[in-house]
Amino acid sequence: MPPKVFVTRALPGTALAQLAAATSLRCWPGPLPITAAQLRTELRDAEGLLCLLTDCIDEPLLAAAPALRVVSSCSVGVDHVEVAALTRRRIPLGHTPGVLVEATADLTFALLLAAARRITEAERFVRENQWTPSRRWEPELLLGKDLHGATLGLIGLGAIGQAVARRAQGFGLRVIGWTPSGRSVPGVTAASFEKVLAQSDFISLHLALSAQTTRLINAAALAQMRGDAILINTARGGLVDEAALLAALRTKQLGAAALDVFEQEPLAADHPLLALPNVVIAPHIGSATLGTRSRMAQLAVDNLLAGLQGRPMPHCANPEVYS
Repeated sequence: MPPKVFVTRALPGTALAQLAAATSLRCWPGPLPITAAQLRTELRDAEGLLCLLTDCIDEPLLAAAPALRVVSSCSVGVDHVEVAALTRRRIPLGHTPGVLVEATADLTFALLLAAARRITEAERFVRENQWTPSRRWEPELLLGKDLHGATLGLIGLGAIGQAVARRAQGFGLRVIGWTPSGRSVPGVTAASFEKVLAQSDFISLHLALSAQTTRLINAAALAQMRGDAILINTARGGLVDEAALLAALRTKQLGAAALDVFEQEPLAADHPLLALPNVVIAPHIGSATLGTRSRMAQLAVDNLLAGLQGRPMPHCANPEVYS
């Protein structure tokens, strides 16, 4: 009998058809994400799971899935998974690194440009019928920030941070960066964390979320930034203390923010960040291109099939299960 596999959401591309040909596949059919209770029910006899970053894979769930032997997440980050619990059960965990680098770097620059040139404010200005004949052109209307000659500070210099640095060269930005590893990156002038905060016109976050990086951008860090600086975050929402960020934006201690990720997702309809004009917001779409999401799905399926067949996963987040 082919192994029983459950997928928590339909995915773009052709990878699920490949998975269906090799397994007994069930895919959550609903237009909304599966609930924790529903996922427990679906996993009662499943040997493989392909999940998303919106699915919480924790100890109670694993206890309800005695047949489960492989988990593959269609994501780079695995902070939605209790990795230690999987490792204790010798269950390999697949993820999809590398494939979303360029798409996320593109979005980072899109957000940077939108905040620098106040695009969302300008669109609201037009849509709200404020662009009238009497206000056809004004010398000080919606003045933004120049990129050419400005300083971009990168916090985190992994693959995505490096891809953002490459894009910055074409805009004439000076790029400085800090990373916990201390690695040297061509085109990026190494600086301390404090100097990146103090010297940058734009600060972009590209770190994984961990105990060491949670709320790294807190009130103290924000206080070191320039008053007209713009903070961009396409990494993880937990890197930023949102209450401190909100206070800094309200008091003009910080010029603006452009955010694709948040401490709690989705944002509540009454979240105070939504009321601020100097915030550009996107709904966690860093990898949201058809090509990128299709490649992520293929990597996730390749990981799952390898695990089910007893082979090492191409991209395993807990490789110690193989030792």
